[in-house]
Amino acid sequence: MIMPWLITLLTVVSVFFLDRWENRYIRSLFDWVPAILLAYIIPAIISHLGGVDYSQDQIHDFSRDYFIPLAIVAVMSSLSLGQLRSIGWKPILLFVSGSFFIALFPVLPAFFLTESDLVTHTLISEGYWKGIPPIVGGWIGGSTSQLVLKELVECPEAIFLSVLVMDNILVNIWTILMFQSIKGSNALNAFFRITDTGIPESLRMNRMKTIRPWLTFVLLLGTVILVNQFVYSFIGKVILLSIIGLAISNLWARWNFQFALKAGAILILIVMAVLGLKLQFATLGFNTSFLGFMAIWLLGHFLFTIIIAKLLNVNMAWVPIASMANVGGIATAPAVTAAYEKKWMPHAVVLAILSMATGTFWGMLTIYLLKVGIA
Repeated sequence: MIMPWLITLLTVVSVFFLDRWENRYIRSLFDWVPAILLAYIIPAIISHLGGVDYSQDQIHDFSRDYFIPLAIVAVMSSLSLGQLRSIGWKPILLFVSGSFFIALFPVLPAFFLTESDLVTHTLISEGYWKGIPPIVGGWIGGSTSQLVLKELVECPEAIFLSVLVMDNILVNIWTILMFQSIKGSNALNAFFRITDTGIPESLRMNRMKTIRPWLTFVLLLGTVILVNQFVYSFIGKVILLSIIGLAISNLWARWNFQFALKAGAILILIVMAVLGLKLQFATLGFNTSFLGFMAIWLLGHFLFTIIIAKLLNVNMAWVPIASMANVGGIATAPAVTAAYEKKWMPHAVVLAILSMATGTFWGMLTIYLLKVGIA
């Protein structure tokens, strides 16, 4: 059926250009409704208005076999391990500790609050535990990890949309709070008696001429086709493509990092638009208990990283930077960083890319622990 493909194409093109339209009203819309959420909702609205159900269309199998794997290998091939060394081990360890908390905290109720209403009713009876891994993936790894983990845990569409909406509300509020928090970094450094407040070394940029974008895409597509021929497990594809992506980006000096990252962003929009064809608004719900749990989760993540920053004696500005690299992403992390020190913006971008590269694996750990705890 050609209609699902047309709806997907229309959605992606519309969202892509709207997101780049320098109109203040459009910009204010995307401040609160991110492109990825809009790409998910538009196909659902079109399907709903047309009274057509595309949830079983073959486009979903194609997306699982090609669009999602392409997004994975593209994002992973945009990470340069050499640039991580320029940041320094303390900010990286702080960032990893924040990821650790995000992945492990939501598992605790399943082990220690087994008789609570949150566990017995919200997580188990209503099935919201399947919404936790996509949140972990979305916060640590971004949209690519979120989509992969949704597939791995088989999160229902209604819960997934509900989680997306609640996540969008919290992350917007969190971004505002991090803008305010980073401005008070010097005061926090004085309060906690932090002495290591120096500027990290400048990133070493690759000045070598890179391969052309079309060749980059052909190589990415060829990699996915080849992996599909020999690996049938979805988890196996995720792991293998992640390794291949990292190998390409760090062993090939002429690799086009910039195009790979842009291609990954567009592929994410495509995957979300395809998923939107499955959504049925009649099944949508909104759980205030789960929203409260998410708020505690985020606050705990922030307080935990403050403790780690004190133990490491590292500039408190890295706490909101690491938090936005985890929770926000490649757009908001450097924006928040600029409010404190513009010279650190490239480092925030690298941390955000590291987040994108590791989110899926943190989410896999969360899935395993949740299944152990709930079972």
